[in-house]
Formats: sequence, C-alpha cells, structure tokens
Amino acid sequence: MMKKRLLIFCTLFLTLMSVTNIASCQQKVLGVDSTFIQFSGIVVMADSLNAVPFATIILTNSRTGYKYGTISDLGGFFSFVAQRGDTVDFTSVGFKPATYVIPDTIRNDRYSLFQLMFRDTIFLEETVIYPWPSKEEFADAFVHMDIPDDDITIGLKNLEKAGLSSAYKLYANDGSANYKYYINQQTDKYYKMGSVPTNPLLNVFAWMQFFKAWKSGAFKVDKDEQKALKEQKKKDIQRWDYDEWIEK
Repeated sequence: MMKKRLLIFCTLFLTLMSVTNIASCQQKVLGVDSTFIQFSGIVVMADSLNAVPFATIILTNSRTGYKYGTISDLGGFFSFVAQRGDTVDFTSVGFKPATYVIPDTIRNDRYSLFQLMFRDTIFLEETVIYPWPSKEEFADAFVHMDIPDDDITIGLKNLEKAGLSSAYKLYANDGSANYKYYINQQTDKYYKMGSVPTNPLLNVFAWMQFFKAWKSGAFKVDKDEQKALKEQKKKDIQRWDYDEWIEK
C-alpha cells in the first residue's frame, strides 16, 4: 500500500516538474528578445464606436512577405500571433480600408489595438430599367395587352347556364343531393298511397291551357333567334371544358 502511494507521489512530482519546465521555455521564447507577439484588438466604427463584425484582417509578414489573416467576431474582437514590423490590413464592406504597421520597438510580448473604421459612401449613377427596348414596342404591347378578368367577371362566367349545365352532366350527385332525391320519391309515394296515380294527359284544364297558348303563338320561335342561341350555346359548351371548369 505504501509502495503504491509512493509511486503515485513520484508520478505527480515528475509531471509538475515537466509542466514547470515547459512554462519556463515558453517564457524564454516569448521574452523581450523574441520577435513574436500576441496581437489583439477590436474593430469599431469611427462615428459611433459600435463594433464592426466579421471584418477581414490580413497580415503581411515583414520578413518573408507571407500573408495570412482572420476575421473579427460578432463583437469586433480579433487576436492572432504576429511579428514586430508586420503590416495589418483591415477591410469591411461599407468602410474604407485601413492599414496598421506593428511597431518594432515593442518591449512586451502582447500588443492591443483599437482600430477605427470610417464609412465609405459610394454614389452610383442613375440606372433606368425598361421592360421594352423602345417606346414603339411598349405602345404595341400596351395596345394588344390581354387584360385579365376581374373577380366579378370571373364569378359571372362561373354562374353561366352553359357552364353549369356542362358541369351537371360531368358530375354525379353528392350525398346530400341523393338524400333529397330519395326523400322526395318516398314522399310522393306515400302521398299517392291508397289512391289511383294521377295522369297529366287526362287533365282537362291542362289541355285547355295548352290550346290557348298554342293559339296565342306562345310556342312560336324565331328561326334566326333560335339559330343564334344554338351557336352561342355551342360556343359556351366548347369554352367550358372540364379542365377549365375545374381551374375556375
């Protein structure tokens, strides 16, 4: 048991010594004589001091010319490793580009910057977009424009007799219509139960009205008018096909 505790203590001691040595090495590398520094800062607007999020930050190495960079976060903050004398370029949409050179006289291993970005106002020339290349084509399109029907016209077309008649022939009765038809048949059946069904052909008063209407010319129809009605009905039926009626 004692040997196990001694082994654990030795292991922890050696680990602590290793961490201490690593920290000492890092301090020597990033000391006063080192050229590397931790460059951090915040990118803000010059007029309101609000943060400029996602600004592009490009660093150009002063010794090798190698470029690398990063972007600022939502609060405008950035941080990366740089060298003394490096050039840092700040760019963002809507702002003028800015450049900063890290001083080579820095004595510490950390350096902070409060970078101001000035708004860049760009004035564009007026651009007028026309749907037609020329005024003549516009006038021709305006004259021959197919103006769509308004809601009232569409509603009147949907209620035309020809269209309703076509729809009536295409569709069967629904449940409500079938129920009403059945009830009417049963009502008529029970009404005439126990008696002889009436026959309209034996109704003297109906025959009298028929002869009077015949003599007065009520059944006469103008041939031209009848022909015009047939042609109009044919056109309405052709126009009211099944697919068009479904869409309307």
